[in-house]
Amino acid sequence: MGPLAQRAAINPCGLPIDDWTLAGVILLAMASRSAAGSIRGVQPGDVGRLQAIQLAAGDAFRNVGMGSVAESPPLPAESLSGYRKAGRAWVAVDDHDEPVGFVVADVIDGNAHIEQVSVHPAHARQGIGAMLLDHVAAWAARRGLPALTLITFRGVPWNAPYYERLGFRELAPAELTPGLAALWAAAPGAGRDSPERVCMRRDVRPVTRAGADANS
Repeated sequence: MGPLAQRAAINPCGLPIDDWTLAGVILLAMASRSAAGSIRGVQPGDVGRLQAIQLAAGDAFRNVGMGSVAESPPLPAESLSGYRKAGRAWVAVDDHDEPVGFVVADVIDGNAHIEQVSVHPAHARQGIGAMLLDHVAAWAARRGLPALTLITFRGVPWNAPYYERLGFRELAPAELTPGLAALWAAAPGAGRDSPERVCMRRDVRPVTRAGADANS
């Protein structure tokens, strides 16, 4: 095929071969940038980005008629900085070390409680949320904490049903520990008589002695 014929050839997407090659390079570069490369601790300069991620992720609630949730403010900068200083805040970053998701955790009644986990919608469906939760589970295991807990919406597809797929189970009211019960009662749209919010738990696999030595 000569140069003129080659330039005129069309690929299945309707682009000339030369243009298709260029488009492929661009798409590959974009995919590389969007992939979450690793998890690290939150740094001081990340805080504003984490707030933007939480706002962007929360906007999806508009699609299920929960505009008030979408309009909720993100965690305050002071709160995020407190989690960072306590060593209980982590970010998933891309290959350029740009945050694309984050998680912060408390210790409630001897368990690691997920206070917030958010992934930017541009990076959704890549397993980043699961990776962040696994990271907290490993952190909890090294500290002898037996479980992860969280409070979430029962009927939102990316809330309780999603966490169930990741090994969480709904807690009955009688199973709630005092601290978790207090958080549940204080959460908007929650409480013992509300069907909206649910408390969930995922047991943490204990660290073996060899694993503890390797991570010490």
